[in-house]
Amino acid sequence: MTIAPPPEWAPHDAVWIGFPSHGELWLDDLDQARDEVAAFARAIYADGRGERVLLVAADGEAADAARALAPFAEVVVQPFGDIWLRDTGPIVTGDGQARDFGFNGWGGKYDLPGDDTIGARLAEDRGLAVITCDWVLEGGAIDGDGTGLVVTTEQCLLNPNRNPRLSQAEIEARLLSDLGLTRVLWLGDGLLHDHTDGHVDNLARFVGPNRLAVPEPCENDPNWRVYQDAAARAAAFGVEVVRLPSPGRVLGADEEIVPASYMNFYIGNAAVVVPVYGQANDDAAVATIGTLFPGRTAVGLRADAILTGGGSFHCISQQLPRR
Repeated sequence: MTIAPPPEWAPHDAVWIGFPSHGELWLDDLDQARDEVAAFARAIYADGRGERVLLVAADGEAADAARALAPFAEVVVQPFGDIWLRDTGPIVTGDGQARDFGFNGWGGKYDLPGDDTIGARLAEDRGLAVITCDWVLEGGAIDGDGTGLVVTTEQCLLNPNRNPRLSQAEIEARLLSDLGLTRVLWLGDGLLHDHTDGHVDNLARFVGPNRLAVPEPCENDPNWRVYQDAAARAAAFGVEVVRLPSPGRVLGADEEIVPASYMNFYIGNAAVVVPVYGQANDDAAVATIGTLFPGRTAVGLRADAILTGGGSFHCISQQLPRR
């Protein structure tokens, strides 16, 4: 049995989704962010045709709000700093065990109580054996195709704010030994203004074995060099590259460019949920991603408030592969 994590399109038993819980972090965006998370959860549940939804709330007030907005979901109360469970949650591998990596607040930028232990607690709550890996790795920094191939970025994994004593070769060796992987595709930088230092799940995603989706830049796209470099590196590595629409230049409330990306979609059992931002390419992105996953419904949902926290649907979710 391989221990490599199954690809995201493999069947899931359930999915953990972080529910916005701290008003001091979300401020005026709290209610809208909660509505967006609930809509995402509803699309993944798909009237019972999808997968079980485990909404993770940090306290009783948030748990009550989650139950009111998503009565179809199971609410799990576990203290955490923020909702980005792709990065802080456990990675469940092909042997049915959970790998729990070190977490340092994305290189010390956002050090919040509970985020460094939420992964092990969620796994133990589901009765999963937990294997602790003694180096820093966030789940959004990698994406695998299920064959042992994984993609990541140099900007994130080689950043000295994560594992300053590990070389590229040593990090690659740990990916292979701790997660049962066999090959690593190194891309360069991630998106402009990405707080995660270039997580790959905002840049490029596997959509099939040895098949990688990368955005095609549009006019005035702030990330056009990043996209073209990623596509060139993937093609040179021998990976089939599929180009998807880009949302282009998306501005936040302060008129600064934000790291909006259609690539932060989540592949559920019944639906693929794509974040959209009121951009010209929204419909085209949802339709194109839908063609890559026949048998699933492609759903585009607004994620504007979630994005104020720095991520989107993939960032707030972590799947439990079917055993």
